[in-house]
Amino acid sequence: MPQMAPPAAATRLLLSGNEAVARAVWESGVRVAAAYPGTPATEIIESVARYPDLHAEWSVNEKVSMEVALGASMTGARAFCAMKHVGLNVASDCLMTMTITGANGGLVIAVADDVGMSSSQNEQDSRFWGRFAHIPVLEPADSQEAYEMTKLAFDFSEKYETPVLLRLTTRICHVKGLVTVGERVAHEPAGFVKNPQRWVMVPAHAKTRIPSLFQRDETLRAVSEASPLNVLEAGTDRSVGFVASGPAYMHVKEAFPNAPVLKLGFSYPWPPQKVRELAAMCDKLVVVEETELLLETEIKAAGIACHGKDVLPRIGELSPQVLIPAVDRLLGKPVPPPAPAAAPLKVFPRPPTLCASCPHMGIYYTLSQIKNIIVSGDIGCYTLGAGHPWNALDTTICMGATMGVALGIDKGRGEVDKNKRILAVIGDSTFMHMGMQGLLDITYNKGNVTVLLLDNNTTGMTGGQATPASGKDIHGKEAPRVDLAKVVEALGVPNERIKVVDPYELPVLFKTIRDEIKTEGPSVIIARRPCVLIDDFKPFRPYLVEEDKCTGCGNCIEVGCPAIHVTHREKVIKPSGKEVELAFVNIDNQACTGCGLCVQPCAPDAIQHVPRRDIPIHIVKT
Repeated sequence: MPQMAPPAAATRLLLSGNEAVARAVWESGVRVAAAYPGTPATEIIESVARYPDLHAEWSVNEKVSMEVALGASMTGARAFCAMKHVGLNVASDCLMTMTITGANGGLVIAVADDVGMSSSQNEQDSRFWGRFAHIPVLEPADSQEAYEMTKLAFDFSEKYETPVLLRLTTRICHVKGLVTVGERVAHEPAGFVKNPQRWVMVPAHAKTRIPSLFQRDETLRAVSEASPLNVLEAGTDRSVGFVASGPAYMHVKEAFPNAPVLKLGFSYPWPPQKVRELAAMCDKLVVVEETELLLETEIKAAGIACHGKDVLPRIGELSPQVLIPAVDRLLGKPVPPPAPAAAPLKVFPRPPTLCASCPHMGIYYTLSQIKNIIVSGDIGCYTLGAGHPWNALDTTICMGATMGVALGIDKGRGEVDKNKRILAVIGDSTFMHMGMQGLLDITYNKGNVTVLLLDNNTTGMTGGQATPASGKDIHGKEAPRVDLAKVVEALGVPNERIKVVDPYELPVLFKTIRDEIKTEGPSVIIARRPCVLIDDFKPFRPYLVEEDKCTGCGNCIEVGCPAIHVTHREKVIKPSGKEVELAFVNIDNQACTGCGLCVQPCAPDAIQHVPRRDIPIHIVKT
């Protein structure tokens, strides 16, 4: 990964919120930065890793990334970790003790909430962790603030010896703006000082530190009241005032530019006196928060009348299109009926799908052909196996859950499911993130589960980041490579029940799965083929359809490759009198990389290699 050339002081750069945070991390003199990739936070550490003079890493999961950052902070070094909202759940075990030990060197945790669930299995509000863990929460509203608040957070962390939570949302992470940046200021660690009463969190030590945690709460509340990050803006329209933070503040200013607003950049602890001042400026007070009624509840508990989720939706972004009619109704203003919906355009549906030649397609095509099975899935590109045309996943809960869920199904099933086979599907990165413990639980408790470990040599869903099994580090340099087969054996799977297959070889794959699910006890099938979007993938000679041979059987369509297109359909009557629809296809050989998955189910042998003279140069295999 190429390093960035640091610009001169006071340079203005066009940066996303993620890039702005990364820039501030570097300028703040951070020595250690760690993360596990997860949208919308992935690009933070990717950007940090391009700067010199610090250690950046992909950790195996978010909990480890936070522990790495805490260890660095213990030495007096400035440290940083980043994750998406569900990743903070994984890291919470460390967080809830770290809040008692406090920080030594500045320690900042960036968490990105996916408001609207554009790429997540739930919609969480990470502000709760500030209250739960008794740590301050800063909320930027644009890229410039993301940069400034990150730098301020490190100073704040060291001054009050506390971790600081920087709460971002998808809109902050991915929207770009001009940011005035500076230069790096180095911070030399003072060194680790032995102090078991602080760093060894046995009950006796923890009890002595709890009172200081509550004292810190009181100190921070006073700081919040005086903080320039909490800005009270007087308005000319007294009919309604707003409390807002982050992108919600921007939405309020766009929708109601003349209203008084309390902008909370330092949102926990919140400043009660400033809220009371705002309430005195307006007839009605509305709390605009994405997504939970967290602040609204606390404001009401303080005896301040306000509105919030009684007029605003509980889910999604609170854009001006949402705010204006909701507030108008509150004020008794006429709200025009919504414009009639335009007739939907007649376009071909484009649901999310796997890439052309994705090795996961062979897995799901095969599973779709096997009956009487229950398939537990996990988080990754391969979650798309639940969709058309495969419909091959029955559960997906959270990172690493496939193993425990599969074991639970195995142990909990009754007569109706007793003859069904149980499979668990998990990717290589997810397996190392949180799947190994689940496999150990299967072997330890003698589960009758077959695990399909999809080894595509990367973290595919978030953009092809390196993993411990890829043999590369965050910079693309050589690193020790984990042998997944040896790990699986070490976790208790007998050697003879560990199979390594090529997911492009459908007959072998089908037979291996069929044999393993018929055999009692735990087994693991490692399906090994690199992701088509990384450098390790080498394309083959592409294919085309010979139209005169195609019978319209549609077998190739069931593979699910997006390079295969239906050109036309025909209805015919079989000799039996049954009407069937035939689907005739072609292959986009600019997208085809020659995996051959579609060739194997093609009964009439209508799919052939593109003549060499017609092969697109960029996909020739050497």
